Amino acid sequence: MNVVIALVIFIIGGIGGFFITRLLSNTSQEQRKLSEQASKSDAALNQYKLDVAEHLSSSASLLEQMNNTCQTAMKQMQESTQLLQKATIEEVESMPFFSAETLEQLEQTATLRRKKRTEEVTEATEAPLDYSHNA
Repeated sequence: MNVVIALVIFIIGGIGGFFITRLLSNTSQEQRKLSEQASKSDAALNQYKLDVAEHLSSSASLLEQMNNTCQTAMKQMQESTQLLQKATIEEVESMPFFSAETLEQLEQTATLRRKKRTEEVTEATEAPLDYSHNA
């Protein structure tokens, strides 16, 4: 009888062990899947951090180039301003707006226009052509 009881306990223990192993293996598979997903997420996060760091460093270098360009432009503007301030008002007044040739041509055209105006001015004693002579 002891053998039968031992055999029944052994069978019940085997069936129970089978179900417990099955249950634990499903849980361990889920844990493996979750750990794989966590490791993938960590890898993706690390890659994202590297991409952001690279982007920020390239942005910083571009901003530094822009700053250098702006400083160069400001220096050029200051030099230009200083050159313009060196020119005195007397120098500006002594320089004609037009060249000598242009001034001569302007004087010639002005005299021609005055002559035409004096020739065209005549007294109008006749009625305009659009009116008839008879009432």
